[in-house]
Amino acid sequence: MADVHTAGSGPAPSSESGTSLREEAPHSPLLGGPGDAAPLRVVVYSDDRLVREQVRLALGTRVARDLPPVRVVEVATPRALLQTMDAGGVALAILDGEASPAGGLGMARQLKDEITRCPPVLVLVARQQDAWLATWSRAEAALPYPLDPVRLPVVAAELLRAHPADAHA
Repeated sequence: MADVHTAGSGPAPSSESGTSLREEAPHSPLLGGPGDAAPLRVVVYSDDRLVREQVRLALGTRVARDLPPVRVVEVATPRALLQTMDAGGVALAILDGEASPAGGLGMARQLKDEITRCPPVLVLVARQQDAWLATWSRAEAALPYPLDPVRLPVVAAELLRAHPADAHA
């Protein structure tokens, strides 16, 4: 069972900006896997909590059997995203291209410009025709809305395999 913070169960972890950060960490001994490695941190950025929830649920606690479990860190503001990414230890960033006030495509480009050895970035776009913007943003992958809960973990696993997390430490 994943450790999930819910309303009424005490204060949520927060960043200096006061923006709530939500982490879901697998703790089940039944999850064992490749060397029982530490969970891979996946940052999900969107100002829409429903988008963050859809991504978190689609990823689950493990995106592939050959990879360690994932720990999802949800952020809702550009500042929280930058602070989380600057802190390091992120294996993958999933950014909502429709986020406001700063969209995921612009944030992806900023991350790629400012973070040495930036982890892979997956952007979520409103239309498949907008995928060309992912090239501009330097994101490694783009997926269209509505989110496909089968395709998302497959693409996430491909990115995690192609870009080992220890390269971003």
